[in-house]
Amino acid sequence: MSVTAVPAPWAHAPRTTSSFGRRLLNPGPGGRPALQWPLRRNCSITPRQLGAVYLSLCTVSLLVSAFFMAQGAPYVAAFAGAELVAVGIAMLVFARHAGDHETLTLEGRSLHVEQSLGTRVQHTRLDTEWLAVEPAAGQGSLVQLRGRDGSVRVGRFVRPELRAALAQEIRLALRRGPENDYQTLK
Repeated sequence: MSVTAVPAPWAHAPRTTSSFGRRLLNPGPGGRPALQWPLRRNCSITPRQLGAVYLSLCTVSLLVSAFFMAQGAPYVAAFAGAELVAVGIAMLVFARHAGDHETLTLEGRSLHVEQSLGTRVQHTRLDTEWLAVEPAAGQGSLVQLRGRDGSVRVGRFVRPELRAALAQEIRLALRRGPENDYQTLK
């Protein structure tokens, strides 16, 4: 008979002082305390700021093309217009996904997961009594939440090396429940 020791998929979870979760100050509709993990895309510019940058780019480009048109080069305006259309489309695609997020809310004995990607919003409610928190494929992969009601993968907006810490924090919260004091998460 032989025995093989296999390490846990996330055996080397990094020790981090930051936490992902927060206690909600205003309890949910049932008046019960709740914990929430807001996971958002890291964007350095908001869609409104992006619109202002695009507007200034259009102004400068149109002024330059008007100058060259006055000098007798009409094709510059056509290329400037094509450039502005291409940059505008790229900025629209970026702005569409700037608000992408995942929000996990633990209230009572259920975990509500809201995933917003572009115009799609998906809601999943999982019973915490049978919930397993594990890696989807291995070290650094998305966190898979699997229960009787189904499964969902979260952590798209968390750096791969921090996903194990996120999973560990969710496991701790599931073990303790949202009713307990979560000073360790803050």
